[in-house]
Amino acid sequence: MVLKAHKVDMGPKDNICKVQIEYPCQWLYKVIGADLEKLRRTLMEIAGDDSGRISFSNSSRTGKYHCLNLEITVRSEEERNFIYMQLKSLPEVKIVL
Repeated sequence: MVLKAHKVDMGPKDNICKVQIEYPCQWLYKVIGADLEKLRRTLMEIAGDDSGRISFSNSSRTGKYHCLNLEITVRSEEERNFIYMQLKSLPEVKIVL
């Protein structure tokens, strides 16, 4: 994945550093939920036959929450945002990073 930062002039006082992403690229979503197996099955459905890879990241100290990584090839910013919104809308998902 290639990331390039450049400043965008948003007015006389605002300079925002915007990252340029070259597509297609591998993108990593960190997905947190309470039911580890349900979360894993859901991510497998979303990844489908694509080049998606699911890996365990971490569990909370009490074991109530679990974090899985979903690494998948995205072909555009629209696809990247669509997958993010799809993950975020799932009832078993608490947080998507």
